Amino acid sequence: MHRGATEPFQPRAGPARRPGSKVPAFYPDITMTTRPEVLDDRAQRVLEFERQWWGHSGAKEQRIRAEFGWTAARYYQVLNAVIDTAVAVRYDPVLVGRLRELRDDRAERRRTRRPPVDGAA
Repeated sequence: MHRGATEPFQPRAGPARRPGSKVPAFYPDITMTTRPEVLDDRAQRVLEFERQWWGHSGAKEQRIRAEFGWTAARYYQVLNAVIDTAVAVRYDPVLVGRLRELRDDRAERRRTRRPPVDGAA
């Protein structure tokens, strides 16, 4: 049976979430503060790092390792989880909006990337 006007829309299930958390379960060790109106120290440090990094050049991965002790992949997992929270938007709406826009632009470029033509390098 196809979905018609008599059948209400049922959204697809997204990533599993831990109870009481806005962070998907595939980031099991990302914990936000238990007070949803306040960013925890780690989230604040990540946002401050991004604010300071904006406009700089250099080896960001090395700075991430030195500052946080994380791989770049881990850092971006945490950053993406942080910027998806409402409390991060309240903390710095301009920065979070810019970071979300950058993330969305990159995702769109990945989705629309065309495969190379045979023989092209």
